[in-house]
Amino acid sequence: MKLESPQKEIYAKERFTALQAQRLAQEIAFGPIVFQVSRLMVKFGIFRMLDEHKDGMTMEEIADQAKLSIYSAKVLLESSLTIGTILMRDDKFFLAKAGWFLLNDEMARVNMDFNHDVNYLGWFNLEEALLNGKPEGLKVFGNWPTVYEGLSQLPPQVQKSWFGFDHFYSDNSFQQALEIVFKTQPKTLLDVGGNTGRWATQCVRYNADVQVTIMDLPQQLAMMREQTKGLEGADRIHGHGCNLLDKTVPFPEGFDAIWMSQFLDCFSEEEVISILSRAAKSMNAQSRLYIMETFWDRQRFETASYCLAQISLYFTAIANGNSKMYYSGDMARCVDEAGLKIDIIHDGLGLGHSIMQCSLK
Repeated sequence: MKLESPQKEIYAKERFTALQAQRLAQEIAFGPIVFQVSRLMVKFGIFRMLDEHKDGMTMEEIADQAKLSIYSAKVLLESSLTIGTILMRDDKFFLAKAGWFLLNDEMARVNMDFNHDVNYLGWFNLEEALLNGKPEGLKVFGNWPTVYEGLSQLPPQVQKSWFGFDHFYSDNSFQQALEIVFKTQPKTLLDVGGNTGRWATQCVRYNADVQVTIMDLPQQLAMMREQTKGLEGADRIHGHGCNLLDKTVPFPEGFDAIWMSQFLDCFSEEEVISILSRAAKSMNAQSRLYIMETFWDRQRFETASYCLAQISLYFTAIANGNSKMYYSGDMARCVDEAGLKIDIIHDGLGLGHSIMQCSLK
């Protein structure tokens, strides 16, 4: 693995003093408590109260407005004070910067909901998932081989947080992605792993002539048809049901553009090569394949790299047991082994996406 700047400099040297490293070690040891306390400070509205009362609030006022006992308010406030999400002056509590971000930063809220509703219980089985190569944490929801087969059957709140997470990151990149993909004016587009049809809907609105086919599991296509029913351009959105993990399943031919957004991170390298190889066999010299991913090593800010590296463990424990948020060099190698070449990489889309534009060698 060869990192480029700025990650090369950040991860090559010690970032903490001894005292800071000691503190970090304890934050890691108490991580589950820190997470749940901070989540409840949001849920019970305490961060919101402190944000609205710039002159501070007493413990009694907080307990009364949050409808909590003094004991419950006290343990939450004392924990949050030492975490650093709130401050205390003259027997009053105030919102700290970290608490403000947990309250107001949409990314932090989406990540917190995703980790609590989708991942928290299943991560108890992370060790087994790493040793067995299977999503051992998924059993808290059902007995599916991967989360994708069971997505339509997950509890409503879990589905809400899963799709909220998925859509938050992809939606912020769509406008720039549309400009890149439609620069060559494709008339037919194959949306591989199109899920609920969110990207397909954007495509048919953006271009009045394009025909979009979503290639996905049959149960996902059923959800897509429900989500796109009655929407503008829905008559130009079609479905092609299949199991992409079946190496014998060919890609349909004749598409000007093939689109894979936040899709290949759902598969192991071996599976990625199989999928891309089958896609390549369906292409001609004019076809273009677009891979949109959040590569952890191509982020502008280190915090984004941190988040993506942690999200990889969702794939390990919950999703499928063998995929991750990819290092771009690994993806480039898979592209090459599949008989494709990367024409250009567009970085900095939305909240950190990149698009690899590929064609036949």
